[in-house]
Amino acid sequence: MIEFKDFTFTYPTGRPAPALRSITMTVRPGTICGVVGADGSGKTTLAAVVSGVSPHLTGGEFSGSVEVCGRPVAGTPMAELATSVGLVRQDPFSQISGARFTVREELAFGLENLAVERDVMRHRVEHVMADVGLSELADRSPYELSGGQQQRLAIGSVLAMRPAVIVLDEPTSQLDAEGSRRVFGILDALKERGVAVLVMEHRLELLARSADQVVVLEDGAVAADGPTREVLGDPRLPEWGVGPLQYTTAARRAAEHGLWDESRPLPVTLETAADGFHQVTHRIPIPAGDQP
Repeated sequence: MIEFKDFTFTYPTGRPAPALRSITMTVRPGTICGVVGADGSGKTTLAAVVSGVSPHLTGGEFSGSVEVCGRPVAGTPMAELATSVGLVRQDPFSQISGARFTVREELAFGLENLAVERDVMRHRVEHVMADVGLSELADRSPYELSGGQQQRLAIGSVLAMRPAVIVLDEPTSQLDAEGSRRVFGILDALKERGVAVLVMEHRLELLARSADQVVVLEDGAVAADGPTREVLGDPRLPEWGVGPLQYTTAARRAAEHGLWDESRPLPVTLETAADGFHQVTHRIPIPAGDQP
């Protein structure tokens, strides 16, 4: 679980205004929480706080509290937090250690630092390679992988540590559509295993399919927090510098002309849009002369 209670954070240098303001939110085990917002809204800072990078490494002043797996982030050493929470950044190249020569060795690097027994380490690495689809590339250099493969390697390196919480900061920003879908396929599998997933993501279509909860940040504060369909269907999204989804826009315009049942929630996926329009067209009377 991730739990923020009235949390405010200000970096030690730079702008004097808080980067996060009065954040109160909860992410439960076995769920995916998507965080969206305009550039500078506080998404990266939120990821840094949950992982302990802030305030442990960046410094800064804060009030309120943040707990991960029941432990206060600010009062727990980074070495202890690393056993519960893993962080994946948006640039996969920067996450490669540079200290190992193959994919298999790179996946074991974090476990070596935790002094995990060799047999346990070998077992975990083999399973993780299968989970992220890198088994056939086990002996290849991490620097010979594509961007999508490197991002899956970065995720695998975190998964090998068996964290209860995984935080991903724009993990698909440098990936194509297929690479992005594969990353979210991994996140779906993690959810099924009971992992709490917090993902900062600009591709709303991916969140619409996978996320259980979406939080909108605006100028460091929570502008909206709720079920995915409710938040991504909110007409205020453009005011917050987000979206909107094309399916939601189409349905809203159709409703203006009586071509969408306004008692139905606005759609956020192709499937929900198709179902809604299908129901409407079945109720539209066809003139007798036009009958087949």
